[in-house]
Amino acid sequence: MTDPIKTLCPYCGVGCGLEVSPPAIPGKTVNRDKQGTPIWQARGDRTHPSSQGMVCVKGATIAESLHKDRLLHPMVRDSLDEPFRRATWDEALRRVVDRIQTVRATKGADALCMYGSGQFNTEDYYVAQKLMKGFLGTNNFDANSRLCMSSAVAGYVQSFGADGPPCCYDDLDVTDCAFLIGTNAAECHPILFNRLRKHHKQNKHVKLIVVDPRKTQTAEVADLHLAIQPGTDIDLLNGLAYLLLYRGYLDSVFVTKHTSHFTAFAEVIEDYTPDVVAKRCGISKEDLETAARYWGESQRVLSMWSMGVNQSSEGTAKVRSIINLHLMTGQIGKPGAGPFSLTGQPNAMGGREAGGLSHLLPGYRSVKNPQHRAEVEQFWGLEPGQIAAQPGRTAWDMITGLEEGTVEFLWIAATNPVVSMPDLERTKRALLRSPFTVYQEAYYPTETTPYAHVLLPAAQWSEAPGTMTNSERRVTLCPQFRTPPGEARADWVIFAEVARRLGFGKPFTFNGAADVHAEFVQLTRDRPCDMTGISHDRLRHEGPLQWPCTKGEDEGNIIQTEKGRFRFPSFIRNPQKLSASRLAAKRLYANRRFHTPDGRAHFAAYHSRGLAEPPDDNYPYVLTTGRLYGHWHTQTRTGRVDKISQMYDGPFIEIHPRDASALGIEDGGWLEVRSRRGVARFPAKITTAITRKTVFVPMHWGALWAKQAEANALTHATACPNSLQPELKACAVQLVPVAPEADGATSDPAKALGTLLPPLFV
Repeated sequence: MTDPIKTLCPYCGVGCGLEVSPPAIPGKTVNRDKQGTPIWQARGDRTHPSSQGMVCVKGATIAESLHKDRLLHPMVRDSLDEPFRRATWDEALRRVVDRIQTVRATKGADALCMYGSGQFNTEDYYVAQKLMKGFLGTNNFDANSRLCMSSAVAGYVQSFGADGPPCCYDDLDVTDCAFLIGTNAAECHPILFNRLRKHHKQNKHVKLIVVDPRKTQTAEVADLHLAIQPGTDIDLLNGLAYLLLYRGYLDSVFVTKHTSHFTAFAEVIEDYTPDVVAKRCGISKEDLETAARYWGESQRVLSMWSMGVNQSSEGTAKVRSIINLHLMTGQIGKPGAGPFSLTGQPNAMGGREAGGLSHLLPGYRSVKNPQHRAEVEQFWGLEPGQIAAQPGRTAWDMITGLEEGTVEFLWIAATNPVVSMPDLERTKRALLRSPFTVYQEAYYPTETTPYAHVLLPAAQWSEAPGTMTNSERRVTLCPQFRTPPGEARADWVIFAEVARRLGFGKPFTFNGAADVHAEFVQLTRDRPCDMTGISHDRLRHEGPLQWPCTKGEDEGNIIQTEKGRFRFPSFIRNPQKLSASRLAAKRLYANRRFHTPDGRAHFAAYHSRGLAEPPDDNYPYVLTTGRLYGHWHTQTRTGRVDKISQMYDGPFIEIHPRDASALGIEDGGWLEVRSRRGVARFPAKITTAITRKTVFVPMHWGALWAKQAEANALTHATACPNSLQPELKACAVQLVPVAPEADGATSDPAKALGTLLPPLFV
């Protein structure tokens, strides 16, 4: 019987292990989809330490999407009002290289931009960084992680001196109190939530607190649901800090020995008394005090957050305000405790390690740090000063650069900004002005396809080997087990080929993805994310590994049994005999030493500023957006899976019964949602699970899948001043009842886009 191949689910940042088997297995019926196409079979990998064999519907059905609607060949056109025509790789890459050389010579490197993705393998990220930031001399590489994780990055760096979630998934099994804010983990990170929920159900003393304006599936099982008003997160967090301080829950020894700036923080929280906070947040004073008591009386408090915190004009302040609660109570660096950001995408963590945002360099370095730039320049063999000293353009800066005419070359890869970016109509207008856009994607079409001049077919998960890092800093090897369709190539292979054609030669000559990874990890040596002990070969033989993992530490100590399960040899069965480095990889800061110059964690004092766009008389409702369990981002994959498509009739808007009654709307009636930027239409889903004067729509439906249902046609681009992450989670809207809308969904994605711009191809 053919042994299954171990790999990683390519959807969310949980990083679940999968086992995949070929369609045809001796003695069994060939596995086929509804159309009769043979497809691989996926199931949970019980030996993977992060997911322990569990898998959600997306991971279980991933193989069904691999062959559908693929971009098979390079395509080119001279202008957006012309159809695409098929081209050879040589012609397509010659066009890309010629344009890069022309723009660089006439406008300078700052006119070149690349927008990447947390769907990249780490190897893809690394080669892109080396090309753009190193050899082309521009830091204009940003990724869609800017839209989901950059506030968490900034919060960790400012509080602890370095990025990197300090917790691990084992903390879910031993915590006394889980504080979930801005995350519907039951739908967005279901495998993690199922693990936490099991611990919660089996241990009556364990408390679960959920902070969310919606009574989500996560909130439904909480011991305490704080349905705060949108934009009052910092009010709540400072209010909890006030109560923890004045109810005697301060860990004064930890604060004195291991933190800085507590006095300034204590002065700020004086203003956040229970009466004030309860009124601002729209919750009862009793619930606020209960939350503080749950936190204060627990020995192990684990906080978790995601987009509801990060996607905010005060996202970094929110993250640091969560961390403040951990610092004042000493809840960090021990089992079951710590501030834990739940990563949005499968390799957003790997991107952060490889320098995949416009202000970063590989190995958790900053482009603004002269020593960091010099270290990378020396390693890459560049002249001193080759790496620019200032951060490059963020994702939104690229859009405004197109508007201003200062961006003349845009390379988009593995993401779909014509659905995911804020202020979507403005985004589309800017992309129409782009002099030259390269779109590197596995699927055809997506909503971004009509805005490209060159299409490059990319190999995706299963078709190119590489590594990904999940939310608990665990690196997993994703091996190749399918042949890329048509002429598709791995992303890093495309980047390296362009680099060689630009004349950069030997530095971009790699023998394979393992060779790329081996070079990358050298740049992590002696850095907080040291991965010099991790290699493709070691991952293949030992399974997933957490960083920090230094060269020589415990290599070979983990073996595989005949059944495929990993165990320690007898001489290290006692965990106490494991090296300090291996134990440190499980949880960061157990030694109470942080990466700041003074070795202490830093408190931050913030007053709440509220929403960037609060409701008013003209726009009296707050719109919030989010994910659904079955779908993933813009449906590029999940929209092509029959089982998932059947889970949802289409987009919708959640509205409170009182608000619906005031508008004269019944369940299923249509509402036109208007913001200062755009319009969308949805059937109403009337529910008491949403706070009054707040409405919710899912963010997955672009023009490919439904008519006029784009959530981000409504959102704005105002961003956090520290993380530069847009406030995608809230904007002010009007609601207007309208006549029923004909179903705009289609089973033919190419036909759906056919009316947007001229024909896509000939």
